[in-house]
Amino acid sequence: MRVLIIEDEPKVALFIEKGLNENGYITDIAYDGVMGKKLVEQNIYNAIILDVNLPLINGYELCAHIRTFNKQIPIIMLTAFSSLDNKLDGFNSGADDYLIKPFEFRELLARVKALMNRSSNQGQVGNTLKVDDLEMNLDTKSVTRGGRKIELTAKEFALLLFFIRSKGRMITRSEIAEKVWDINFNTGTNIVDVYVNFLRKKIDKDFPKKLIHTQIGMGYILRDDID
Repeated sequence: MRVLIIEDEPKVALFIEKGLNENGYITDIAYDGVMGKKLVEQNIYNAIILDVNLPLINGYELCAHIRTFNKQIPIIMLTAFSSLDNKLDGFNSGADDYLIKPFEFRELLARVKALMNRSSNQGQVGNTLKVDDLEMNLDTKSVTRGGRKIELTAKEFALLLFFIRSKGRMITRSEIAEKVWDINFNTGTNIVDVYVNFLRKKIDKDFPKKLIHTQIGMGYILRDDID
């Protein structure tokens, strides 16, 4: 299970990391909001531990941003602010739980475990993502649909991963170009459309239910609730 720690105090971040590692968790650390935003957009996590008072992007803003593309991932906020208004701000931005500093690690660990048990993380079981009958294993980098193995290139795999993580949300071509290719989208290129078509032929063409849908003039959306 992989946890992202977004905390600008190195001692606190390393304290949490050490405790989680000793309990079998894999961890990444971001020391500011911008780095936290980048990591959560590029990787799959089972939970996020998020400080409120962060440089560059604060915890409330970052939490709200994460919720625009991932509604399920457990987010625990850490803060020295203990007022009711502060807690409400945290919950209103999308946090699942709120822990006041200083705290005992045992309590943090118990809350992480409880939230993970309650969350399916967009259909994720261990390191496998599921959408309808489509399964993506993040360890073996394998994809199946209806039990049939689907061969994808590295870029097609990255594109499908981004679609799954954005399930139910319309994503623009420029956003896909930025997140998958790490480039600024040039309206003179059709690379995004070409790769989306490649992906559709592999995961949708031979199946009655289509998962990737075009939003004319806007972009694409992955949905499993349309027959």
